[in-house]
Amino acid sequence: MTKRIAAKFKINRRLGVNLWGRGKSPLAKGKENPPGQHGARRKKPSDFGTQLMAKQKLKGYYGNISEKQFRKLYDEAVRRRGDTSESLIELLERRLDATVYRLKFANTPFQSRQLVNHGHVQVNGKRVNIGSYRLRDGDVVSVRTKSKDMAVILEASQSGERDVPDYLEVDHKEMKGKFVRAPKLADVPYPVQMEPNLVVEFYSR
Repeated sequence: MTKRIAAKFKINRRLGVNLWGRGKSPLAKGKENPPGQHGARRKKPSDFGTQLMAKQKLKGYYGNISEKQFRKLYDEAVRRRGDTSESLIELLERRLDATVYRLKFANTPFQSRQLVNHGHVQVNGKRVNIGSYRLRDGDVVSVRTKSKDMAVILEASQSGERDVPDYLEVDHKEMKGKFVRAPKLADVPYPVQMEPNLVVEFYSR
């Protein structure tokens, strides 16, 4: 188990939100005290603090992406035409590990990245073990034949905690899905409010 997986609920406590909407999260059970022996009082954040929190939430949601990777995605979003915050969300959702999670082949983004890294996932019939691999419209993502009976994958596919968004298609019997189109922010089923516009403000300072 990696440090990131072991610490995933610490991210929830630090940010004060049930980031993935999971029933196992301490915040889902009413334990909302912030980190610390007695739960330090929280002051009203500054504009910088609010922007930083928005960035941490977005980074944390996608499996605690490294700052280097996240900044690279932001820089690319800036270079694109149109709304930078919408472009940033699209780039994040095009990641293979994010799509494996969305297709309900994994219970968490951390688990999704682990499945990809360990070679259990294919794109258009070819094994891909890089979580940040960028999918294009029409790409087919599937679980390798030898991996379809893995308990974690079966559990995730049968979970009722979340639904597969309509910018993806999935067949859980065959354990395959398709990246149909690029999503907009409003299309993405975040359990908590995401504010990519504040992330843009953070990096634009």
